[in-house]
Amino acid sequence: MRRPDRRPARLRPALVTAAAALAGALALAGCSGSGSGSGAKADLSVSGPYMPQPVAADMAAGFLTITNKGGGADELTGVTSADAGQVTMHSTMGGAMEEKSSFAIPAHGQLVFKSGGNHLMFEKLRRRPKQGQTVTVKLTFAKSGPLTVEMPVKSATYNPSTGH
Repeated sequence: MRRPDRRPARLRPALVTAAAALAGALALAGCSGSGSGSGAKADLSVSGPYMPQPVAADMAAGFLTITNKGGGADELTGVTSADAGQVTMHSTMGGAMEEKSSFAIPAHGQLVFKSGGNHLMFEKLRRRPKQGQTVTVKLTFAKSGPLTVEMPVKSATYNPSTGH
């Protein structure tokens, strides 16, 4: 009499064991912390924010560093301020400035906005901020909750590396 699966009886336990091992490995792979679906989150903070005192009545620049201490990447998707009609994000490469709709913030990395590089542009200023004042900025991210930052207004020639 033949068995319906046509395999010798001694191979069936080995196949069952291999299938169980494969199923277990797949289940564990779904729980590992090595991908974007792993549940790793960004842990964002802001340092060094400042705005040089604007020389134009309706436009200013802003600079800061966003640090991500978390295991998941995120993205800066927007910036707003009650002091400006619009805040746009720009990158500068090779002397050419380009408006960006978002900036990546890598896991365990930084996004730096500095003079001559990535920067924020405050357009249609509602008031002309003066040295010693602050400008409140709201940063919006793709995955993390928003961050509100107080950006001190520094002298028009302020250099963060010297503090003057």
